[in-house]
Amino acid sequence: MNKKLLVTGSIFGLMGVLIGAFGAHGLKESINTEALVTFETGVKYQMYHAFLLMLISVFALSEKIKRTLLILIITGTLFFSGSIYGLATNALTGFDFTKIALLTPLGGTLLIIAWGVLVVKFFQLKTQK
Repeated sequence: MNKKLLVTGSIFGLMGVLIGAFGAHGLKESINTEALVTFETGVKYQMYHAFLLMLISVFALSEKIKRTLLILIITGTLFFSGSIYGLATNALTGFDFTKIALLTPLGGTLLIIAWGVLVVKFFQLKTQK
């Protein structure tokens, strides 16, 4: 499971850098400032969760909890950041991304749940003497 977390986190990080560079350089002239700021929000959250996935690999958590967190974070990030990328570039595509706008709060909710699971599990950790 740790390898899956590390590989997935690394892929999310790599893609975050590539998507962020594309947004900063390739979209600067194509979308308005508000849409670019929205796009950057998607990149930030993708990067935060890339790092979180890699950190989870070293936490003293069960394999079941790590698997649950992996699923929540992958799905949450794809829904949240992915829908934000689509919505921010909506004017450039033939697909109306506003039709899938509900994926953004759903993805955000899944990410919040993942963080909540971590809070609960960290409270349950036994303190070392």
